[in-house]
Amino acid sequence: MKINFARVLAGSPVVIALLTGTTAYTQDKTSEIDKLFSWATPATPGCVCAVSQHGKVVLNRAYGMADLEREVPLTPNSVFDAASLTKQFVAAAILLLVEEKRLSLSDDVHKYIPELPDYGQTITIDHLLTHTSGLRDWTGITPLAAADVDALTLVLRQRGLNFRPGEEWSYSNSGYVLLKEIVARISGMSFGDFARKRLFEPLGMKATVYQHDLREIVKHRVLAYDKENGEWKLDIKLDNDRGGGGALFSTASDLLIWNEALTGNHFGTFVTGKLQEPARLNNGRQVRYARGLYLNTSRGGKVIMHTGGSAGYRSILTRIPEQGFSIAILCNAGETGDRGAFVRRIFDLLVPATATQTAESKAPVMITDSAGAAATDLNSKAGLFFNERTGEPLRLIVNNGRLGIAGASALVTVAKDRFRNPTGLLMFMSGDEFELQFLSQDQFELKSMEGQITRYRRAWPYTPAPGDLKAFAGRYESKEIGAVFQIESQEKGLVIRLEHSPDKTLPFRPVDPDAFQAERMTVRFVRNKAGKVVALSYSNPVLRNISFTRLNNQ
Repeated sequence: MKINFARVLAGSPVVIALLTGTTAYTQDKTSEIDKLFSWATPATPGCVCAVSQHGKVVLNRAYGMADLEREVPLTPNSVFDAASLTKQFVAAAILLLVEEKRLSLSDDVHKYIPELPDYGQTITIDHLLTHTSGLRDWTGITPLAAADVDALTLVLRQRGLNFRPGEEWSYSNSGYVLLKEIVARISGMSFGDFARKRLFEPLGMKATVYQHDLREIVKHRVLAYDKENGEWKLDIKLDNDRGGGGALFSTASDLLIWNEALTGNHFGTFVTGKLQEPARLNNGRQVRYARGLYLNTSRGGKVIMHTGGSAGYRSILTRIPEQGFSIAILCNAGETGDRGAFVRRIFDLLVPATATQTAESKAPVMITDSAGAAATDLNSKAGLFFNERTGEPLRLIVNNGRLGIAGASALVTVAKDRFRNPTGLLMFMSGDEFELQFLSQDQFELKSMEGQITRYRRAWPYTPAPGDLKAFAGRYESKEIGAVFQIESQEKGLVIRLEHSPDKTLPFRPVDPDAFQAERMTVRFVRNKAGKVVALSYSNPVLRNISFTRLNNQ
């Protein structure tokens, strides 16, 4: 097919279509796929979308611009920072070394990285691969750190874990930082060189490279953008903001080659099987994550996928092996909408549902609450609660007449004081399909799907006077983060600022005795036996209980 470059530069939207071997059905649906990306124009960044069916590329289209300043359009050959899509390549590299008996999944990480602090618990290679290590995610530390340090340095500074290894699932970029370092130390070559020689070159992924220095030239690299005050602004992370360990650059079509290699068992039964094998927690629960890959189901069968995001770059790589369907979407616009919704819509367009599947999809989804639910005073049950053992916060909310958990899903009413979580979300409590029972308006028990009971209490009323708040003011230092908090008291709460960046402040409001919150961050102060405030504990969704010690010079 001859490409009309005049239309590429002048058309709206900017679109290049390479439809070699495209079926008639696919050709009929391309205009509908175009509508999904109609927001991408010659004045905006956009996406490249590539689809294969049964090993044949049936769609490879580009929408929008690669460089707004120079008016360079995106093309199917455009190269993007693929962000966390890297994890499946890291996992494959580790598994190749395991297969060669150069390491074992059960090995203690300290065997290869002895400088990692001793946490009193064994962290295995497999804990890193499956996000069950308990390591704090470095992406939650970097915004607080004073020095410009790389991710590996930050990980090695941490003296505590979020949880005991294997007890929970929690996405941790830190684990994969260590895994790349382990590949390098065992193989004697950088992770980028190992990936090129053992993964990319054998598969013919000619446009794919793991680049350690992001300032070096990457041919056909696109720039990334995000909206700020209604205008597109450059949004790219380099150097230590990106972790300091490099990034994977690839095209949508190259990523389809990778997907096809996994579907075709190119790397053999062990590597391919372990990449797709669901992880298990210590209690036996199977979670919907394998090694560098999420696992799910759809009307077409098993869904194996991962997403990625770095600054304005967004990506998703999905395959449904039973349908021979594979899709890669790479974007350079921070505001791209729901990438998963794009994939589902394109799958529905290109893989027609059978009569049975259509009937099932049209059947009403019934979630019936038990008798007596209407009399339940849901609003009185809403509020902030704390885990009585760990102090972790959990907020109950009421939305559309249903009790739910902030940041998670709505609950189903079982009885007046009993509620059930019908679908476990992997990102919340490791996918637990728990039951919640109120013992009183101020206390409930959460029973996990395995039967473990955790008790929560409502936050106690706490309205400190201005004089009381002055007791918390001062400077607090964390050597793990490498930062000093400056805390000032105000009339109704506290203001916390980073000493190395004093223009950035956050107001914290009191929520519990000696505890304050701002957005999803919690600070709990520690007193000595005399009642004097001597330290604080800081937590956010990816960091738990980082200790800050109060400095003497107030």
